[in-house]
Amino acid sequence: MSSSPIRFVRPQNGFKFLHLLWLLPVLLVSIATTTTYYTVPADAVGVVLRFGKFHEDQKPGLHFKLPFGIDEVILVPIKRQLKLEFGFASTDWTNPVQTGKDPERERSMLTGDLSAALVEWVVQYRVDEPNLYLFHVRDPGLTLRDLSEAVMREVIGDRTVEEVITTGRQEIESTALTRLREMSKSYQLGLTIDLLQLKNVNPPQAVQMSFNEVNKAQQDRENMINIANGEYNKVVPKATGEAEQKISEADGYRLKRVNEARGDADAFLSVLAEYVKAPEVTRTRIYFETMKDVLPQLRNTWIVDEKVTQLLPMLQGAPIASPEVRK
Repeated sequence: MSSSPIRFVRPQNGFKFLHLLWLLPVLLVSIATTTTYYTVPADAVGVVLRFGKFHEDQKPGLHFKLPFGIDEVILVPIKRQLKLEFGFASTDWTNPVQTGKDPERERSMLTGDLSAALVEWVVQYRVDEPNLYLFHVRDPGLTLRDLSEAVMREVIGDRTVEEVITTGRQEIESTALTRLREMSKSYQLGLTIDLLQLKNVNPPQAVQMSFNEVNKAQQDRENMINIANGEYNKVVPKATGEAEQKISEADGYRLKRVNEARGDADAFLSVLAEYVKAPEVTRTRIYFETMKDVLPQLRNTWIVDEKVTQLLPMLQGAPIASPEVRK
């Protein structure tokens, strides 16, 4: 009977188990190392939760936290401008709630005079208080969408279709923005509303052509009124200036005539006073003064007494032209 050599067989499974036990700490250390740091972008803030409860806020940069899910970091973009679109949908959106599920329903509204209007608008906002944004309302973005739509329907419902489409756009934007800010603050969404702007506001397609004709007629009316006002401003001030000039000239002429009349009256009164003192002397003086002015104008006219019968002695040295003799 032959004896066979004794063989020692190494337990392969046990060896692999021992290797796994050695790899486990290495794996845990690796996981802990990769989960203990995080980076907060420049436009965000890091909200740290410890065991699911708020712990602290972290500013942009590299930070460390407890591993294995003890600390959880939520990045909130507080410096990024976020946008909500109503009644239409862009293709390059980055905000998950930027566009609605049914833009056609959002833009269909009823005005105060029971007319239909298609209203498209945009709301721009920022996260102002991260704690309220994350923990006070379950979905602040969707809540803001609902509030915006409710506010816009309320404001549109208080105005006529003409105000909504033409003249009242700026007033609608201002009123809706104020109302939306009040409601956002009341709901404590942690958001700041920066802008509410109307985009396209049109009547329904079925009445689009008729409305365009009415709008064109109104524009023509405004244009004619502006032209008439221009002509009025050009003609009326000129006529007013000419009238004021003529009135000024008339006033000047009136003052001149009044002053001349007063001067003549004063001169006459002074002569009258002297005449009353010595009537004969004044009468003679006036006669001589009058003859002094009149006689030089007679020239070849000689006035003689009717008893004179011979004129030759008187005409010696007179002009050659035959004088006119008056008796």
